[in-house]
Amino acid sequence: MTGIVYKSTGSWYTVKTLNGKIYECRIKGKFRLKGIKSTNPIAVGDYVEFELETKTNTVTGVIHNIRERKNYIVRKSVKLSKQTQIIASNIDQVFLLITINNPPTFTSFIDRFLITAEAYSIKTILLFNKIDTYDEDTLLEVKYLAALYRKIGYECIGISAKTGKNIDKVKLLMKDKVSMFAGHSGVGKSTLINAIEPGLNLRTKEISSQHLLGKHTTTFAEMFDLSFDAKIIDTPGIKGFGVVDMDKEEVGDYFPEFFKLKKDCKYNNCLHVKEPKCAVKEALEKDEVAYSRYKSYLQILEGEEEHYRTDTWDNQ
Repeated sequence: MTGIVYKSTGSWYTVKTLNGKIYECRIKGKFRLKGIKSTNPIAVGDYVEFELETKTNTVTGVIHNIRERKNYIVRKSVKLSKQTQIIASNIDQVFLLITINNPPTFTSFIDRFLITAEAYSIKTILLFNKIDTYDEDTLLEVKYLAALYRKIGYECIGISAKTGKNIDKVKLLMKDKVSMFAGHSGVGKSTLINAIEPGLNLRTKEISSQHLLGKHTTTFAEMFDLSFDAKIIDTPGIKGFGVVDMDKEEVGDYFPEFFKLKKDCKYNNCLHVKEPKCAVKEALEKDEVAYSRYKSYLQILEGEEEHYRTDTWDNQ
């Protein structure tokens, strides 16, 4: 039988067949994919083949094969630095939720997420959430960041999951697609998904007032079928986004604005750091490239990690 993985709890997988039947499935023995050292060989969004087994009046399934993936997105495990976590697979687009101060989403996190999505050829749309709660200065910051990322080529939308602002615009982009929602804990993923599809009734929690940190409501990645011909993958709140190992020469290729300038650098293998006649550094001096982006690039190039806040995925 063939089905799609809708939920993964680490040991059991909820699989939905093409005719709509749902089975709880497990993996028999060790199951590893060639070329991927992952803490979770099977991910939400995977097409799997399984066989049924009957035990104590319960019908479950045993997964014996994963179909080839269209794509997948991974992050480096924080505590197991040599391994990766596959967040989800077979995704059409990702909506990255961003909040300015409750909790704060820093550009280093945004950039790490974006270059990973670029590396795996997954379109990313930036959603600036909670704009109904911001004062004038904070709204100016939203406009600045949105202008910065739009200039690079990313679609940016200001939304409010609570008031419903621009939710219809998000739904229109989701129609006939598999969309993944990602972001820090507390940015409002569950509230937004409830606004998009009220019948799901996903649990939400308030932000911790002491540290303005999010409290986790989603423990495992899970896919949902929506009423307007769309699928959504909700993910646990991610604090640190460890970039999967890349060759130094290729990191700049996943910064679209750097990649466009690369042909104008004196050296074909320019790292945009100390080389003379570097088009990226010249653009930086002219404010044609954002300093925050260049800083993120240098941190990734030098192998620096983000400052992590403990979260569900980091503790797995």
